[in-house]
Amino acid sequence: MGMRILHFLPAESAHFWALQGLRLGVAGRGSEESEPELGLSLWGRRVANPVGLAAGLDKDAVALVGLSGLGFGLIEIGSVTPKPQKGNPRPRLFRLPEDRALINRMGFNSAGQLTVQHRLARLSELRRDSRGPLIGVNLGANRGSTDVVADYESGIRAFSPLADYLVVNISSPNTPGLRGLQASDSLAGLLERLMRVRSEMPVRPPLLIKVAPDLGSEERRAVAQVALAAKPDGLVISNTTTTRPAGLSSANRNETGGLSGAPLFPLSTAVLADFYRLTDGRLPLIGVGGIGSGAEAYAKIRAGASLVQLYTALVYEGPLLIERIKSELAGLLRRDGYRTVGDAVGADHR
Repeated sequence: MGMRILHFLPAESAHFWALQGLRLGVAGRGSEESEPELGLSLWGRRVANPVGLAAGLDKDAVALVGLSGLGFGLIEIGSVTPKPQKGNPRPRLFRLPEDRALINRMGFNSAGQLTVQHRLARLSELRRDSRGPLIGVNLGANRGSTDVVADYESGIRAFSPLADYLVVNISSPNTPGLRGLQASDSLAGLLERLMRVRSEMPVRPPLLIKVAPDLGSEERRAVAQVALAAKPDGLVISNTTTTRPAGLSSANRNETGGLSGAPLFPLSTAVLADFYRLTDGRLPLIGVGGIGSGAEAYAKIRAGASLVQLYTALVYEGPLLIERIKSELAGLLRRDGYRTVGDAVGADHR
């Protein structure tokens, strides 16, 4: 894909051209078969491996065919908003190469539901291939919407027939007021409405909530209690962080926005482990934040993640990273005597 050439371009331009390369298939292909230890069953589906692509790379489903050939077990597109919107002014995506990190303040730039619906419908053959990855849609709300929850309801109606799972993104730091939906009362009302809409759909994909890593301990406890009561199909932990860990050295470290990549790993993994404890392992968790190796994927799984996702590490390592993580992860499972990846979920708590 010419990764080194892309790094000479501004970050968002490089992102655009990387997507075009993926769309055209120039990134090559990973293995269609994963090592047997990596397979698992979740939500009534067989997943070839737990290594997924996080939302944010392919917001508008332009490169799903190319991405599906890289060896992922799941791919999450979006965030998708009901109406098209441009997002925040550029520049809004910044590399922190010395820290293996990114900062973004994209602001839910999206082609809108209608465009993404058409693309997913045309690519429905991906969902008919039992060996292919799960396709998730991350749902966002339009900036300035008078009824944010209605925006998410619209996303459920639009994508329930097309997605293997849906994620309600209430934790982006780049849309004013959005993170307030994680407050206990707001979250309870949100989930009540969304679960009701999902129940009315002829096809009812799993519905998950994506939370921030910056929640305090009492906020996490409240979110866990609401989730256990409302019974969504899982939590995605976590989004980017507005904090700046000590020791960042890149020139862009003080840019406004959400930080992702290696510096997020300790925080996001600690929050993941806390949610596993708070929910007593009763809700499937997707672990996101800072994964760049099989050992880091394994740490998320032992902390409580049934599935893991990455994005930022691909910017620096390229698409061959996926196969390397899968191979390393399988080796770690064998080393520790686990027959399947499911046996290792939450191992650190036992």
